[in-house]
Amino acid sequence: MKKIKQTNAWSWVPSLYFTEGLPYVTVITLSVIMYKNLGMSNANIAFYTSWLYLPWVIKPFWSPLVDLLKTKRWWIISTELLIGAGLAGIAFCIPTSFFIQATLAFFWLLAFSSATHDIAADGFYMLGLNEKQQSFFVGIRSAFYKVATIAGTGGFVYFAGKLEKSTGNIPYAWSIVFIIMSGLFLILTIYHKLVLPHPQNDQTNVNAKSGFTEFISTFKSFFTKKNIGPSIFFLLTYRFSESQLLKLIQPFMLDTKTKGGLGLSTEDVGTIYGIYGIAGLTLGGILGGIIAAKGGLKKWLWPMTSSMLLTSFSFVYLAYIQPDNWYVINFCILIEQFGYGFGFTAYILFIIYFSEGEYKTAHYAICTGFMALGMMLPGMIAGKIQELLGGYFPFFIYIMVCSIVPVLAVALLKIEKKHPPVNN
Repeated sequence: MKKIKQTNAWSWVPSLYFTEGLPYVTVITLSVIMYKNLGMSNANIAFYTSWLYLPWVIKPFWSPLVDLLKTKRWWIISTELLIGAGLAGIAFCIPTSFFIQATLAFFWLLAFSSATHDIAADGFYMLGLNEKQQSFFVGIRSAFYKVATIAGTGGFVYFAGKLEKSTGNIPYAWSIVFIIMSGLFLILTIYHKLVLPHPQNDQTNVNAKSGFTEFISTFKSFFTKKNIGPSIFFLLTYRFSESQLLKLIQPFMLDTKTKGGLGLSTEDVGTIYGIYGIAGLTLGGILGGIIAAKGGLKKWLWPMTSSMLLTSFSFVYLAYIQPDNWYVINFCILIEQFGYGFGFTAYILFIIYFSEGEYKTAHYAICTGFMALGMMLPGMIAGKIQELLGGYFPFFIYIMVCSIVPVLAVALLKIEKKHPPVNN
């Protein structure tokens, strides 16, 4: 048998999770800013963009196909091409008179392609790395996933803001942004075609069992896992506060002070998240991965959960004082992103821990499906709650109260062994 050349994980893990994160943030967050700038109400923005989570919710139903048909590597390359095509479709539809319906349709196509890419990429991560490497790189992958988030809400938003200001044409500005993103995906697809390794266990499994039997076995084995009830509750609710907060962060920053917002421009929002947001997020994610590899998930679960409170507290403070001071705003965003990056490491580690077994790729997809459902349902009503409460400040106070739910979920959770293996 021909020996397969080993590839340094640093050459593909960061880029793979940047590629995984960018279409997700485009569908879930960048769309929020675009529709806000195009005049849609907060309630409608939250409702329609939350529906776009649905492909990630239901992706476990087609995740067995990724295990059975073709290799994970093939799925990664193929879906990246589709994502690039979807981004191009959005760009061409924005200037049309029916842009809402047309762009939502392409966002749906983009979401389904991205969700399939997630299944393949997460499975490839577990096939291409041993358990020690998985533990070490969990913080790195989370950080670069969020770097993609910052690129979407930072760099591309900043560029859109500059184009809006220079041209005075909002649809044109956003069309250019999506064309550039489409080109970027073409480059990333070619790069991954060249650098992704070929793990020996990344094989087509069509002869293992019939597809239907494999599908049933996958779900049965997941829902018969030990402590399944508390684990599903954790998967659904760990991001309960964040799921609602995310739908109103950009509207809050863009709305005028008379409406309770910060009165920032699109360009300002891009600058803040592109510099200070990425610094806080990267530090939090990498630190989380390093200390988790040394101490294990069980030891660090509560500190990481507590750090998630920093996200909502930062916006309570900003909404209360509505500062003009640029440094105060930047510092709050840095703290918010650090808290998220550090705290989200525990969530990813638990999913890896809970997915262990024969169907690890499909089980990982089921876990992330529950995560998406936990993001979709609360997010759908976030805009309406903000309007009913009468402003951003009471809404962020409400978000702080909602933090009781994930704390309860962690209290009910049982981690029966150290994971990851502790480094000496």
